[in-house]
Amino acid sequence: MRLSEDHRAFRDTVRRFVDTEINPHVDAWEAAGRAPLHTIFGKAAAVGLLGLEYDPAYGGEGADHSFQLVAAEEYGRIHAAGVGMALGVQAMMATPSLHRYGSDELKRRYLAPAVAGAAVTAIAVTEPDTGSDVARLRTRAVRDGDDWVITGRKVYITNGAQADWVCLLARTSDEGGHRGMSQIVVPTGTPGFSVGRTFGKLGNRCSDTAELILDGVRVPVANTIGAEGRGFQQQMEQFVVERMFAAYTTAGQCAYALERTRAFVRDRTVFGRPLAERQYVAFRLAELQAAVDLLRSHNLATCEALMAGEDVTRMATVAKLTAGRLVREVADWCLQFHGGTGYLEETWTARFLRDTRITSIGAGADEVMLQVLARLDGLP
Repeated sequence: MRLSEDHRAFRDTVRRFVDTEINPHVDAWEAAGRAPLHTIFGKAAAVGLLGLEYDPAYGGEGADHSFQLVAAEEYGRIHAAGVGMALGVQAMMATPSLHRYGSDELKRRYLAPAVAGAAVTAIAVTEPDTGSDVARLRTRAVRDGDDWVITGRKVYITNGAQADWVCLLARTSDEGGHRGMSQIVVPTGTPGFSVGRTFGKLGNRCSDTAELILDGVRVPVANTIGAEGRGFQQQMEQFVVERMFAAYTTAGQCAYALERTRAFVRDRTVFGRPLAERQYVAFRLAELQAAVDLLRSHNLATCEALMAGEDVTRMATVAKLTAGRLVREVADWCLQFHGGTGYLEETWTARFLRDTRITSIGAGADEVMLQVLARLDGLP
């Protein structure tokens, strides 16, 4: 798939947004431990970033998925990855199920404000004892008349401390394993809902990551997204989109990091010569750029397959696994070629190394990606 002039013009728009509205402020947000999402999302919505693929009836742009790829790549140029992650949660993790399966009333009440940047959203799946093993989750929603009464805990929830509503996965029947779960829109202002704490993290420090506590939270059964009991399947579809976002953003992050490192080694003189003239340095950077080019080509193919209506589970899984491993390598070598200055907190390489380590963990760890691929290949 080849990008058009429309894509290039849109890329310029996103890059201006990143350069003017985000990057000048990220150091302050990192120091504060939180980015002001309601402010950021209002500005992002003004340039159409929060509902690119969504129905214009709910404020969306009605564009195809390729524009989401372009946006995600440009988020890779944000100087603190936590901001790009927050935008990704809003547009590609917490809202796809609602847009695809939610009722018209539910979409008007919750999706439209999220697309407009007036509401912050989060995806609430992970629990203390159930990370990638979603089939073991324990949060329960018990029906009482026309309401669900929900009790449980969710952890590591990105945007959780600022969210106005969450897309919650909970058990709605006594069936075990992956059966009997439903996705439910839960407003965070509902009595019984609270933020237990926010977590300090190695990286993505401006991204609030929260523990959520639900103690008899009562919401209408009408807040169920799609069919009752189909939540696990819907969430697995949503995870595929999330993994594609991770791969798209990683390609942008790696390309930008290598661009910055090439500029550094051209200017840095070592033993009377620019560092770029050392063959090993030049060759290693060339090898890494080639690997990034391959990831981006795969991402474009995955995007094209998705738009053609194909099942992209395997392609998205390959992309996520590759992205997580590649960005670790790129971050390490970029820091190495910056030498001692690369180890300083004041240099971008230190934050980049910390921020991108999560790529091999979030949205399914590398080991889970390998498990998925092994099963698709007919292995036990």
